[in-house]
Amino acid sequence: MLTAIGVWPCDTMSRMRSTIVIPARLASTRLPRKLLLAETGKSLIQHTYEAASKATKPMGLLVAVDCEEIATVVRSFGGHAELTSPDCASGTDRIAEIAAKMPNVDIFVNVQGDEPEISATATDLAVELLENDPTAVMSTLATPIRDRHKLNDPACVKVVFDHRQRAIYFSRATIPYARTWDDELLTSEPAAYHQHIGLYAYRRDFLLQLASLPRAPIEQIESLEQLRVLHHGYRLLVGIIDEPTIGIDTPEDYAAFVKRRARE
Repeated sequence: MLTAIGVWPCDTMSRMRSTIVIPARLASTRLPRKLLLAETGKSLIQHTYEAASKATKPMGLLVAVDCEEIATVVRSFGGHAELTSPDCASGTDRIAEIAAKMPNVDIFVNVQGDEPEISATATDLAVELLENDPTAVMSTLATPIRDRHKLNDPACVKVVFDHRQRAIYFSRATIPYARTWDDELLTSEPAAYHQHIGLYAYRRDFLLQLASLPRAPIEQIESLEQLRVLHHGYRLLVGIIDEPTIGIDTPEDYAAFVKRRARE
């Protein structure tokens, strides 16, 4: 069960200590001020916070905000908010700023603020991967792709990994590329194609040095930050979940989310 930040029950001191940080900034290009949208009766950031709080492995949860407006909303529903620099270039940098102040945490989990339907199982899996493999510095998630339109969509990031679940490459292109296409590739077991899910867990020491690593050429071409990790030779594990999480990026995404909540 999640406890107050920085307070660790005595019977958990022997296990790796992890906490969830939700990076949250007010500006958003395709859906302005989306984290504060509240057509369901709750803000989007509250939905994400409540979903993240269901995870059982992390012992803390907070929102790393870029302004007082979001902090006020988070605190209004009883959440823990910490102000970070508005100049942070990415969510990873925002979490690293928090990590620098929390030396007693081993693993930080990055849950995106626009992922209100993230499952507790997914969050716990990301932590478990690092607990079980001391050679890995990061973990993330993926889910099978069963739709060819999604497979060919550059907005859907694909990932391939080896038999030990170590990431080999992430791409907006279709990977692996089928020299001869067969529709059965979309129904095969195990799945031939996987969509990357943007939830990450980092070991604290690595997180603090990640921002200082030079950007990789492949990272700049694909515009995928995780490729920096692979370029510099670090091990990044990929956990498989059966259901994709649905991020809220557009007005249409949000409208669909509101409809799903209305049916619950």
